[in-house]
Amino acid sequence: MAAPCGRFALLRKLSVPKTPSGCYKHTDTQLANSAVREKRSKMFEAEKQRQRSLIPRIEKMEVKFKGQVKDSTLIMNKNLSTPFHCAMHIDELLTTRSALALVDGQPWDMHRPLTHSCQLELLHFHDLDPTIVNEAFWRTCSFILGYVLETAFKDQHYVELCSFPKPNVRSGSFVYDADLKLPEWTPSSRELDILGRTGYKLFFKDLPFERLEVDASLAQKMFEDNRFKWAQVPSMAERSETGSKVTVYRMGDHVDITAGPLIARTGQLGRFAVTAFHNIQSSSYGPLTRVQGVALPVQLNMHYWTFDNILGRRAKKLNKAPVPQLTVSQSQQVRA
Repeated sequence: MAAPCGRFALLRKLSVPKTPSGCYKHTDTQLANSAVREKRSKMFEAEKQRQRSLIPRIEKMEVKFKGQVKDSTLIMNKNLSTPFHCAMHIDELLTTRSALALVDGQPWDMHRPLTHSCQLELLHFHDLDPTIVNEAFWRTCSFILGYVLETAFKDQHYVELCSFPKPNVRSGSFVYDADLKLPEWTPSSRELDILGRTGYKLFFKDLPFERLEVDASLAQKMFEDNRFKWAQVPSMAERSETGSKVTVYRMGDHVDITAGPLIARTGQLGRFAVTAFHNIQSSSYGPLTRVQGVALPVQLNMHYWTFDNILGRRAKKLNKAPVPQLTVSQSQQVRA
């Protein structure tokens, strides 16, 4: 049943009762999601500008575009030009429909700078084999779900995101595991609908997903207000190619950790629904809430009845993805 104080205030802010345990604190000052989000975004921007300043001079590179209709060769700026910039030079249609790129056969974010001369392909949701794009979309939806959870509640109620599992489209739902500090709260159908609308409205903002690799020390400073992510950073850095880097993404002012890749922009998001909250138990992190949802890209059309009554109902069932754990052998556990 819904919590008795579970009313929605202005600006889609959920009003929920405080729990006896209160909010988790790293300092004596109570944390607020909005302040923490602002801090992370500023740190992301500062590091982005610092890395850009390290590019000594503009070097040219050759990008061989492999298209469905015709191929072309572009001369672009090394470490500055992105697949999106290449699409702008080729065809305006590619800038709106391309969700992901392949660079020398490897998945690559549309807004990630190219680092060397390469062969480029642009992928969309109507490709003959959309597997890679679908996985990126599902992963992006988990990322967006984290944004929804951090922005839906009033500031005095601090939400700590934990992690989300590797995308599995066949499971029927995307997931984010988090500490909502609301063990007794079950959202009503109306509240689920409002949470879903919070995610869907990102379509109209058409925000890009920005990728950045940062040192583990900076990542821990970014997420020092989240006990889960702060603890996860060292093992994530160890698994990186350099052994010391962590990949973070930004959408608007929302910054989170994920290896990616993600789709190009929130304008490629079509239907988005939050479908279920399930209580789960982690031996490392304690009680968590598994929040689930289902979505469709804007390029794929589906009747609302089919989406709500078939996909939506399926997405309510508990997703059997592994429960997040933090152990010595965490490197053996595949997390997004």
